[in-house]
Amino acid sequence: MSCCSLADRIDALLPQTQCTKCGYDGCRPYAEAIADRAAPINRCPPGGDEGIAALAGLLGVPVLPLDATRGEPGPLLVARIDEAHCIGCTLCIQACPVDAIVGANKQMHTVLADWCTGCDLCVAPCPVDCIEMTPAGRPWTAEDAALGRERHRRHLARMARLAADNARLMAPEIPETPASAPADAGNEERKRSAIESALARARARRNATP
Repeated sequence: MSCCSLADRIDALLPQTQCTKCGYDGCRPYAEAIADRAAPINRCPPGGDEGIAALAGLLGVPVLPLDATRGEPGPLLVARIDEAHCIGCTLCIQACPVDAIVGANKQMHTVLADWCTGCDLCVAPCPVDCIEMTPAGRPWTAEDAALGRERHRRHLARMARLAADNARLMAPEIPETPASAPADAGNEERKRSAIESALARARARRNATP
């Protein structure tokens, strides 16, 4: 029996560019949708016809033509930032699904070309249009896909931690519950006296029984 779920096996055939062109927030959600029969197998432009054929073979379904509304397959592209015009807004850093862009607020950013998946998600958010997609000059390999998957997982984990930290910072302070007022000493004394009297009466009745 296989140790992997159907979604795992589908995910292993996807290119892990995390481009969201399929309509899902990454390759894993798309794999899960295919496994649940909620999405067709032909929505992945980076995977192209070869990827569709692999999915069809795994699932035992007919090969479909690529859904051209999702984009066209092509050679691997990588993002390049015109550093002379970068204003350091960090919007591209936030958009990158694999943390392939480095920089700091109001400082020049740059792209780690070996990490870039060619998803182009960083292009649209740039307010000064200083990012362009350029040919990578190399193919996207299975090793690239494995690294893209792992970097995306780390990215999601980091974003979840940041969201949790922000939620804690924004949460209203809960006032401390005031300590309970100490019990009135007189009341406690009366309770003890009543209990002792009741016990004494019970003992007396028990001793008086023949």
